[in-house]
Amino acid sequence: MLAPMSDNVVYEVSEGLATVTLNRPDAMNALDTALKEALRDTLRRAADDPAVRAVLLTGSGRAFCVGQDLKEHVGILRRGGGDALDTVREHYNPITLAIASMPKPVVAGVNGVAAGAGAGFAFAADYRVVADTAAFNTSFAGVALTADSGVSWTLPRLVGPGRAAELLLFPRSVEAREALELGLANRVVPADRLADEARSVARRLAEGPTAAYAALKESLAYGSTHSLAETLEKEAELQVRAGASEDHRIAVEAFVSKEKPVYRGR
Repeated sequence: MLAPMSDNVVYEVSEGLATVTLNRPDAMNALDTALKEALRDTLRRAADDPAVRAVLLTGSGRAFCVGQDLKEHVGILRRGGGDALDTVREHYNPITLAIASMPKPVVAGVNGVAAGAGAGFAFAADYRVVADTAAFNTSFAGVALTADSGVSWTLPRLVGPGRAAELLLFPRSVEAREALELGLANRVVPADRLADEARSVARRLAEGPTAAYAALKESLAYGSTHSLAETLEKEAELQVRAGASEDHRIAVEAFVSKEKPVYRGR
């Protein structure tokens, strides 16, 4: 099923996998208002769609997403600009939350440069498959802004607080191989194989135990801000839920029968 949410975002669902493609290639997928609204609404749609068990977020053309469309932004500033940064609450925050908190895994297929909010969206994903020609750049300080799109939360958890501060204070292009070494990328592949490799990873997740993945996302997020004792209690709560799922019963029966489980996502 191919269903454009707008000219700027394409939403495709096939066999449990939703592919969300940013589609402003001539602008390197820069985030103007139309794209931000479409992306926010598309991700919410994917999160709520019972047919979707995993999401692949990627970009068209030579960029994943270069962040805020500065041409649109400077126009707002020149007209008075009082609401220029309202976009953080209206768009960037809900987009990041949709990626990080939806009860299904999100794979970022980083096909090219991911900068500013674009990098933030990739960092919020559960897994990043990165083309060997791609690069990350925090870029915020380069235009005299602070971090948004969750970068001050996600980046230290990926690379540590010291390196996160360095990358934010002195923004630069972090090429794919270095991104892999730092922990920004989970897998680096040749650019001409990015689409297939990212889709393969996302499809494997779409075929997996979706309820268990949702619990794992919740557990990881909870554990990052709570004590060991609190996290142990949360794990127990989530394990009871996972143990009551149909997928758990399918997995156990398949193990005993020495067969490959076929999960139903519930």
